Amino acid sequence: MASRIDRITQQRMEKLARIRAGGTDPYPRVYHRTHTTRQAVELLGKKETGSSSEEMPVIVAGRIMAIRRMGKSAFADLRDGSGKIQLLFQDIKNFEKSQLALFKDLDIGDIIGVEGDVLRTKSGEPTVRVNDFHLLAKSLQPLPEKWHGLSDVDVRYRQRYLDLIANTEVKETFLVRQKVIAAVRRFLDERGFLEVETPVLQPSAGGALARPFITHHHALDHDFYLRIALELHLKRLIVGGFDKVYELGRIFRNEGVSTKHNPEFTMLESYEAYADYNDVMRMFEEMVYQVSQQVLGSSRVEFAGNILDFEPPWPRLDLRRAVKQYSGIDFEQYANADALRTRMRETGMEVDPQKDRGRLIDELISTYVEPNIIQPTFLMDYPVEMSPLAKAKPGDSRYVERFEVFAGGGIELANAFTELNDPAEQRLRFQEQMKERRGEDEEQWTIDRDYLLALEYGMPPTGGLGVGIDRLVMLFTNKQSIREVILFPQLKEKNE
Repeated sequence: MASRIDRITQQRMEKLARIRAGGTDPYPRVYHRTHTTRQAVELLGKKETGSSSEEMPVIVAGRIMAIRRMGKSAFADLRDGSGKIQLLFQDIKNFEKSQLALFKDLDIGDIIGVEGDVLRTKSGEPTVRVNDFHLLAKSLQPLPEKWHGLSDVDVRYRQRYLDLIANTEVKETFLVRQKVIAAVRRFLDERGFLEVETPVLQPSAGGALARPFITHHHALDHDFYLRIALELHLKRLIVGGFDKVYELGRIFRNEGVSTKHNPEFTMLESYEAYADYNDVMRMFEEMVYQVSQQVLGSSRVEFAGNILDFEPPWPRLDLRRAVKQYSGIDFEQYANADALRTRMRETGMEVDPQKDRGRLIDELISTYVEPNIIQPTFLMDYPVEMSPLAKAKPGDSRYVERFEVFAGGGIELANAFTELNDPAEQRLRFQEQMKERRGEDEEQWTIDRDYLLALEYGMPPTGGLGVGIDRLVMLFTNKQSIREVILFPQLKEKNE
């Protein structure tokens, strides 16, 4: 037996056949509007206040979201990219025969164009009184049940177009996202940074500790990696004489999926010659503050029940002290992974026996420190084994000049270094990383020999910054899942 959806689809196919038989093209190639629905509503307001004497009919177009047939007349709700407006089809029986037949075959979801005068009904609703209308696209699939409150997460993410149709607040989230990206670009452009593009396909996976996606280039007969970071190519440009560069680009990491992680995400990385991580700290907190003011009109946002304030200056916490404060463990008392692992198990933690000391410290941070950081905060000065690309702190080679920014109880916003520019030290760091991760599948580290060669030509002192754009948008829009701020997140394919 055919399902209800199948029956509705069949009925719409029959309507489509009738429309074509009546001589109407249900998918015309173009339709020119004079106004968006928002502009039509604004025009009505100007007429009512006397600030406009425009009397010509408006031509608007959009999707039918509701139809209410009421005797001789009918009302419909029309939505386009700017908003919605009511339509009034008055004295339907007086329509020409072809128009009457077409009207009877209209469904919720159809896209139409209408021409008519703008007025306000007795109930105060801005309305276009339709003089003429055209079918622009026949919808063959019905909107999902309770489309006006579509909440099925799988449907929302898998068929984002339905989510955008059904949930207007979703569209607002992505409008905020694009405003954030535009504001970040303005901030950096105004400070003399040059936006550049670097390769997505790279011969070696470098710039971060992550498992890469691998593909094969047939013409070159060589395996390539989808980039896991933007860093190494951008620093080549610093070597080449560009003093301030940035890139907003997609990053690919073949790792787990969670509320904070998506295999494909958007990263901002910037590099400034003759700067260190203190300069980058000041720049980043000012950038987020200005972006919040431009996009949201305020430096204060609500996230997960807390009010976050991005006004500088932000707190700066020493990493070692923060770990000791929240976990009770001073990792400097445990010189190797085995000793630290034993101490962590004493606190009740389940610890992976394969993790090295750096990743054990990272686990202490994510378990004990991050959940306690609500306001935007810099976590500073990391152990050298956690940061192979960062410059050592003067007088203490156990630590490097690196910070991460957290907010909202564990959302990582940024990662930054005073960049290591000593080629001999960088080569040694890479070799140590290779030894520690030899034979592991989850995270691969390869030595980018061309990058080392570039350093041998000399890279000036440099401050580098990496920002997770998706997570910044999460905070700005009060979304607890990264999938809510990515238009098309990765999902496991359904079995047909």
